[in-house]
Parts: sequence; structure tokens; C-alpha cells
Amino acid sequence: MRPSLAVPSVVLCVALLGAGCAAAGPPPPTRPDRTGETPAAAATTGAFSPTDVAWLQLTVAMSERLLPVLDLVPARTTDPAWRALAGRVEESQQADLIRSRGLLAESGAPATNPHEGHDMPGMITEAELTALRAARGPAFDRLVARHLRAHLSQAVRIARAEQGSGAHPATTALAATVVRDGSAELTRLDWLDPPTRAR
Repeated sequence: MRPSLAVPSVVLCVALLGAGCAAAGPPPPTRPDRTGETPAAAATTGAFSPTDVAWLQLTVAMSERLLPVLDLVPARTTDPAWRALAGRVEESQQADLIRSRGLLAESGAPATNPHEGHDMPGMITEAELTALRAARGPAFDRLVARHLRAHLSQAVRIARAEQGSGAHPATTALAATVVRDGSAELTRLDWLDPPTRAR
């Protein structure tokens, strides 16, 4: 059974690091500034908090799990609406992944994935990916809908918590983008696969 990931805003960092991922340990302290910025410029940029780093790490891990699912769509469904949705989600996931990795590098966090091998809410497992690879047509569409809904719902949930608890302006701005895009894609998904049909 996957661990529950409740994320009230005041304990986002604890939830992200502790829900099935305690072994990863807390993120390292933020790197000392080496850019030569003035204090005023540094204040505008802001420092990364442990919450920011934890959210970025989880966002990267979740996106990396979803992209192989989206790659399967063109060859396994003939429905143009599903192909269009998968294309839109993949484009936004790739953009978010690039931004998240860049921010993590800026924060000084290790490049390693602390969630490697962890099956958390919103992350597709190897067994689920194997089942998707074996499915075609409507059965595949139903499986994709279930996994995509789980991913987008969780991504929006933790991004909202980061908006409320994060400290780094560019990171909370990315969280706002994740909330906006994820909510829009959930609406499109509900049109293609109403929640009452979700498996």
C-alpha cells in the first residue's frame, strides 16, 4: 500500500520528506551566494527553504515517472482527443522538469533523486507501467486516465501547499504554474473520462 501524503501547508516539508521518503534525509543548506549580487538583489531573488527543495525534488521525481506513460499514448490509442491531451501534458511536464532541475541546481541540492525507488501518491509503479505497455484501445485509455488523474491531482495538491509554505519566489511561481496547468488538464481529462468512470 502506498503511503498517504497529506500536505497541510505548515508541514509541507515534513510531509514531502517523511511520507515514505524519510531515508532521503533533509535537504542540504542553501549554497552561499557566489553571484556577486548586492544585498538588495539577493533579497529580491530570495533563498531556498527546505520546503522549496523538498517540493522541487518530488516534482522532478513525479514528472520522470509520468513521461514514460505519455510516450505510450500515440501507439496505443486511435483517439485523437487522447493524443492531444497527452501531447499537452507532456509539453507542460517537460517544461516544468527543466525549470525544476534548474532551480534545484541553483539551490545547491544534490543532483541525485532522493525518491528513487519510492512509490508515492501520483507516481506510477513499474508494475503499472508494465500493465500499460500490454494494453491497447479503450482498456489503455482507462488505465491512462486513472494514472494521469492521480498524478495531476497530487501534483496540484502539493503545488498549492508549496505556494503557501515556500520561500523562494521563482519556486513558488513554478508551483503556481503547476496548479494552473494541472487544473486545466484535469478539466480536460474529466471531459474525456468522467470521474464516475475512473478505475
